[in-house]
Amino acid sequence: MHDLLITGGLVVDGTGVPGRVADVAIADGKVVGIGRHRGEQAQRTIDATGLVVAPGIVDAHTHYDPQVTWDGLCDTSTLHGVTTVAAGNCGFGVAPCHADDREYLLQLFARVEGMDLDALGRIEAGFETFPEFLRSREGRLGVNFGMYVGHSAIRRWVMGDASFEREATADEVAAMVHLVDEALQAGALGFSSSLAPTHLDLADRPIPSRLASLDEVRALADAVGRYGRGSIAFAPESAVEGISPEDRDLLIELARRGGVPSITQGLGGRSKVDAPTKTWEESRRFLDRSADLGTPVYSLLMTRALNGPFTVAEGTSRYEGVPSWHRLMTASLDEKRRILADPAEREALRHGIDHPNLDPSQGTTLPPPFWESLRLSDTRVAEDQRWIGRAMADIAAERRVHPADALLDLAVADDLEAVFHWSNETPAWRELLRDVQRHPQMIVGVSDGGAHLDRDDGQEWSTHFLATWWRSEQVWRLEEAIRLMTAIPASILGLTDRGVLATGRAADVFLFDPERIDVGTCRREQDPVLGVPRFRGVPVGINATIVNGEVVVEDGQRMEARPGHVVRPS
Repeated sequence: MHDLLITGGLVVDGTGVPGRVADVAIADGKVVGIGRHRGEQAQRTIDATGLVVAPGIVDAHTHYDPQVTWDGLCDTSTLHGVTTVAAGNCGFGVAPCHADDREYLLQLFARVEGMDLDALGRIEAGFETFPEFLRSREGRLGVNFGMYVGHSAIRRWVMGDASFEREATADEVAAMVHLVDEALQAGALGFSSSLAPTHLDLADRPIPSRLASLDEVRALADAVGRYGRGSIAFAPESAVEGISPEDRDLLIELARRGGVPSITQGLGGRSKVDAPTKTWEESRRFLDRSADLGTPVYSLLMTRALNGPFTVAEGTSRYEGVPSWHRLMTASLDEKRRILADPAEREALRHGIDHPNLDPSQGTTLPPPFWESLRLSDTRVAEDQRWIGRAMADIAAERRVHPADALLDLAVADDLEAVFHWSNETPAWRELLRDVQRHPQMIVGVSDGGAHLDRDDGQEWSTHFLATWWRSEQVWRLEEAIRLMTAIPASILGLTDRGVLATGRAADVFLFDPERIDVGTCRREQDPVLGVPRFRGVPVGINATIVNGEVVVEDGQRMEARPGHVVRPS
């Protein structure tokens, strides 16, 4: 008897070949047959007539390692068909971490990844080392979970406070190499690091990995090279401004030293804010060169615009790269009112937004939102409601003021409670994505899942990709679109038992209605586990997410099953 039988659906298996109407039989967490199985006995049968039956989606970039300690399902991703997540990115990780040093690592997550400190305080004790952490997750996961060993985490373990003060000694580098070796033996996805200038801690100090010499990074890549499996996830110093020629060479070198793919971000654009409009052809040549050398570099590509609401009263982290605006957004309410009433302060705000910080030594270089895609979302002021939905650039042009004054005047009129909505989407961004996503070394999607409670972190990228780039824009055939989200990222990560529906493979399955699939609602609501506000997308047209043969999400509802595995590259 089968544990689960899925009948009559269009099986799109992840290989890219055309789908076929068939049944999928599952037992003991594995696919045991794809073909004609009607009438066979099963503990449960799902009629998938009219639905697509696809492999579970693999998300190559998340920050779920804190969250899985209190929520093994991670439903902001599994709601959207994701069955496997890669965590420990950007050099951050909950392990290794000395028990008395946890507070430091957690505040890194709070600052860089926008997590809630109170929520992070719920991380359970009982592990310190990387192998201990992986062992502690077995049997408690609703989603398959893989994790990089993070550079900042191992640097902090070895060097303590000196990790954000100086380069490491030879003995300290050797100790870090040992930790990477220990993690890889335990099944780490590989090694992750960041030199990106946007990455600071709560005390505005560079994160530990940013103090590393390039020789230190090379030594850790060599540690990966002794195994030659998994990948190296690396954000170089120039990632925010568009990766420099020197950093491109470094990415190729790390892939060569590790004998594994390098995965990066920010290729040709300002991090995940701009599409790589001006330098895409140069970036394309770089990717092609890396593949020709047998040391392929892959780039994460956000195919879903980042976006989120804010009020001046509540503040937002989106202006950290503009010191005068960051001071405004983090001031007390009374101080905000005083600043905005002072003509000299207003002039400083206008000047600051026109000249954001581009010097990493002076702090984060996070770009501010574009005026063309920053809109008034809501206001209580009757005469200003005519501007709702309009971009600040347009409002400023009609009012004949600087865009900064357009925003701040609207805020002041509503006692700083007017709601603005920022996004990185522009017509040029959208048009270029049609071409960029077609490059075989672009990893489409990626969510930052588990991070950024103050905005839509892209958690619904997979649903958006199907609804937009497959069905609406018709950039891809269905079989190609599924392959890009399943078999391709699984292969890059070295997860050879995931990403394809085939007999003998893990039964990770995603069932959806091809006519109805859509992002549905994505709004701020209470987290079902912690009760804290966060963005949560509940899609339309997704019937079920199945992990290792057990339904974990059905018709938008969380299930109690926790069949997820810790996944390891091979």
